[in-house]
Amino acid sequence: MAPGKPGKSTGASEHPSVTLFREYLRIDTVHPKPDYDAAVRFLERIGTDLGLACQKVEVCQGHVVLILTWQGTNPLLRSILLNSHTDVVPVFEEHWTYPPFEAVKDSQGNIYARGAQDMKCVSIQYLEAIRRLKAEGKCFARTIHLTFVPGLASPSDTFSVFYGIKVKCMGSPGHGSRFISNTAAEKMHKVISSFLAFRESEKQRLKSDSSLTLGDVTSLNLTMLEGGVSFNVVPSEMAASFDIRIPPTMDLKAFEEQVAAWCQAAGDGVTYEFHQKCMDQHITSTEESDPWWKAFSGVCRDMKLQLKLEIFPAATDSRYIRAAGHPAIGFSPMNRTPVLLHDHNEFLNEQVFLQGIDIYTRLLPALASVASLPGEG
Repeated sequence: MAPGKPGKSTGASEHPSVTLFREYLRIDTVHPKPDYDAAVRFLERIGTDLGLACQKVEVCQGHVVLILTWQGTNPLLRSILLNSHTDVVPVFEEHWTYPPFEAVKDSQGNIYARGAQDMKCVSIQYLEAIRRLKAEGKCFARTIHLTFVPGLASPSDTFSVFYGIKVKCMGSPGHGSRFISNTAAEKMHKVISSFLAFRESEKQRLKSDSSLTLGDVTSLNLTMLEGGVSFNVVPSEMAASFDIRIPPTMDLKAFEEQVAAWCQAAGDGVTYEFHQKCMDQHITSTEESDPWWKAFSGVCRDMKLQLKLEIFPAATDSRYIRAAGHPAIGFSPMNRTPVLLHDHNEFLNEQVFLQGIDIYTRLLPALASVASLPGEG
């Protein structure tokens, strides 16, 4: 799907759901200053139009979570939660074929905009699926909530655990013309070598076993280096930051012990701290005996959708839902589409977008009609 000629911005032939999607994409919610207010007003307008109850919760100053609710017939049953985020990651406009916040649609139906894949498409697909179901006069036993949250956009869903480790190395300072002993740089070299050797081993493990996906191994990258005040001064302190994504199959205690051993082997004055750490390792069941997965996978089979189960090596709000003891499935219906989350020229084809609405129109009734479970009314 290479870029084609720009199409008309709107038109009588354009599907109303696509027009709404493009309207949402034009709201500039890019970091570091997302226009959250405009996004909430837009979504609240749609929710009101659909007859959904609206609630706004300011989780911290300037950060509002919008909750839209379609009340079920049995409030004693557990609810269905459809979550998406309103913000998008930064862009480098010079690398884009079309302006990233104009939602240009080319002659092939590709819609170019930041957030086209991550994840404004999903927000509108949820809403438009509900629009169809309500127009058909449908109602379900379980209540359906939609949450639109602020935060940091992320490319995927997940079971990752440690996200960042910062290692600090203290050493002897001195003039750059001398062979100073026990320097911070020498220790940092050992630390980096240990971390990157582990990275290479995990990379080779993934490469050598075709049954593994990226979410089955631990990915690690050196992302920041700090230290030094002048070309001719040996610094007394250096620091390195590593982005590490750990699958739920990893022994967390053993991994932290390994990190400690790498730091100890580098010499005295080497310490580490976690930038972000979570010890929760809940995994949502994908067994056919699980009622939620059975409902979800059953629809996919009926629609002849090919599912590939993966542990995604990044993070979304789903991890908090799982940590609270609730099952959560990350699903974005975007097949036959190059993955461009966080990339230049992010786009989604309008037909793929519309197919996603069809899928959710089938998924929501199945999930919202799961029979009463033990412990429910």
